[in-house]
Amino acid sequence: MRFQDITVKYMWVLLVWICCDACGQTGKENVMKYNPLTDAEERVILRKGTEAPFIGEYTENKAKGTYVCRQCNAPLYRSEDKFNSRCGWPSFDDEIANAVIRLSDADGRRTEIICANCRGHLGHVFIGEGFTDKQTRHCVNSISMVFVPADEPLKETIKIVPPVEKAYFASGCFWGTEYYFSKLKGVEETSVGYMGGYVDNPTYEQVCGKNTGHLETVEIVYNPQVISYDELVKFFFETHDFTQTDGQGPDLGPQYLSAIFYNTPQEKKIAEENIKTLQTMGYEVATKLKPVNHFWKAEDYHQQYYDHKGTLPYCHSYRKIF
Repeated sequence: MRFQDITVKYMWVLLVWICCDACGQTGKENVMKYNPLTDAEERVILRKGTEAPFIGEYTENKAKGTYVCRQCNAPLYRSEDKFNSRCGWPSFDDEIANAVIRLSDADGRRTEIICANCRGHLGHVFIGEGFTDKQTRHCVNSISMVFVPADEPLKETIKIVPPVEKAYFASGCFWGTEYYFSKLKGVEETSVGYMGGYVDNPTYEQVCGKNTGHLETVEIVYNPQVISYDELVKFFFETHDFTQTDGQGPDLGPQYLSAIFYNTPQEKKIAEENIKTLQTMGYEVATKLKPVNHFWKAEDYHQQYYDHKGTLPYCHSYRKIF
């Protein structure tokens, strides 16, 4: 091989290596990520902590400009909506349109506010306190925001599709199970179908024949930044009779049994811990734990059944337990 040929060959190899390296050497699409966070920022933004009062860098800030999300650069509040509430945190009586999502805290006592783009924790909102004519106070952690002065350009908002995970629950007639889960904040999508059996692509009639091994199951696509798997498991137990061993309500048969299909050992552990809690309360839990296998989606007329019918489930209801 001539020297010139060797040179060209290795120049080509070097060019390919450089291109691969620029793409992360994986061949995968280069995905834009959120801004990196310090440990203190993660504690508040990701783990819903609270910054100590009167120490935030923006509590007393009176400059003109825009407050953006520290994690994703999304504009959240304008300086003209900021006021001094003397509460120890930056306060605003209005937000930029569609920038903030309100969620009820788990205890139902307060209303959390999160960034609508990245779901990062901002603080809480309070109504009717009389500070301004708008009767609204967004109490926001300084550490959740970055202030951009009016004479500086805003950075481009980092938009990433919210992460979603799937969970699978069987609690009797899948119409009722789906109805209640579909109403939860953080649940992006629900589908009803069949899981746990040994017949491929079963029909509703086959499953009702009680010889396919399948349970009527609901697939739940949820955003773990909004609702946790533990919260889903607790809600599962609170919306059906998990002590019934032969079905659910008037629906009897193996296809109506109570079961949690877990994707990971961590999900199994969470389910087991909740079952132990129920047992300490005196409940005899009939719910079975099974590893996830193929989910066969049910016929179209079963999907979102009660929403289309306009009635309420006959064999499911909600009761607070945990």
